[in-house]
Amino acid sequence: MDVPPRIPDKPEKFLDRYRAFIRAKGLAYKTESTYLYWAHQFIRFHKLKSEKEINSEKVEAFLSHLASHRSVAINTQKTALNALVFLLKRFLDISDLDISFHRAKTPRRVPTVMSEEECQRVLEEMRGPTQTIAMLMYGSGLRLSECLRLRVKDIDFSMNNLVIRQGKGRKDRVTILPAILQEKLQAQIQYVEAVHRQDLLNGHGAVFLPDALDRKYPNAATELGWQYIFPGPGLSRDPRSGVMRRHHLMDRSVQKAVKQAIRKAGINKQASCHTFRHSFATRLLESGYDIRTIQELLGHEDVATTEIYTHVVRQGAKGVISPLDRVMKRTGVFDRSQNDARDRFSRLQG
Repeated sequence: MDVPPRIPDKPEKFLDRYRAFIRAKGLAYKTESTYLYWAHQFIRFHKLKSEKEINSEKVEAFLSHLASHRSVAINTQKTALNALVFLLKRFLDISDLDISFHRAKTPRRVPTVMSEEECQRVLEEMRGPTQTIAMLMYGSGLRLSECLRLRVKDIDFSMNNLVIRQGKGRKDRVTILPAILQEKLQAQIQYVEAVHRQDLLNGHGAVFLPDALDRKYPNAATELGWQYIFPGPGLSRDPRSGVMRRHHLMDRSVQKAVKQAIRKAGINKQASCHTFRHSFATRLLESGYDIRTIQELLGHEDVATTEIYTHVVRQGAKGVISPLDRVMKRTGVFDRSQNDARDRFSRLQG
């Protein structure tokens, strides 16, 4: 998932050359994948045969198509724009860009959030490492990819901290480690140590290291501290070097487990792994924590991104109580309406 595929030593195809250029700039693999995706979509849309056909007008047409025919969200269109501007300006060295296009109108949606009771029900339906991962997403506000990339050295039990290495935007940050997870994670590390010891005996045990750290620290790949907290069930072949090594759990296995737990818990919301992160931020807001503190824990570059959670706090950002709640409680209409509903349900059952 986050191991970059191998490219030829002397790439000749356009996309291979573009991939090599992105990698030489030191961009994150997710950024590389995103930029390659939009370059591929752009080329397919215009049926381009040569890079000489690429220009600002074709970018305008593609971006307008995304808004008018594919009804993409604003952020999706912005991502495509950023990717294509990088392609033209940085890779193709086209400096005179003047792009004007039809802007997407789809508003940014308020994130789905589960209540404390709903989160508890979902977590109770889970078992094993996928449950621990879900607990980290809810208890520490981690993205799924950040959970999966955690290594033994990233957990500081004495300070109750987790260090997130190269999160979104390639930035490191520190977030909280729930006290209730200390014992589970210590047991998980003991499991990792046992698996790692067996891998070493079998002639393996070297883990993937980012940013050429394996050349800088030749022995680091076999050290326990660099091993993934949530290792995969078996060895896999590195697509670049061909080396057999143990990577972390795949995101699909966790996503599937969370979806099944949500269904078993009877949660009728469009929830997913990321809903735990949304719920983490909402609980902190409900508890009165400062928006800047929450921003730092989540790793948001812009506080405006964090402020979206003020729209989903249980009683609104200002603690507003609906006038309907007041009048129903005062007049007793609420009790009568509940009785009417129960009567209608009984008649249906009968």
